[in-house]
Amino acid sequence: MQNKRLIIIFLISLFLLLIPLIAMQFTDEVNWTTTDFIIAGGLLFGAGIISEIVLRKIKSFNYKVGLLSAIFIILILIWIELAVGIFGTLFSGN
Repeated sequence: MQNKRLIIIFLISLFLLLIPLIAMQFTDEVNWTTTDFIIAGGLLFGAGIISEIVLRKIKSFNYKVGLLSAIFIILILIWIELAVGIFGTLFSGN
């Protein structure tokens, strides 16, 4: 069962990365480089693995919800920062 979950996390990450790959074939609005795909894949797969660890190790439902929410918020904030730069760091996308 544990290996099935890891495969599912990998496949979901791969599927989400297929969206911009397919969009790049039809429009010039999406322009990702290989580095963009590697970073996005690392973020998605990393968040999935950390979420899996939380689901396995934490017993309290409230702690699970809180930690999973925090992981999701951190993922979204990093993604937005890399895309458009809401915090103005050196890694911002603008």
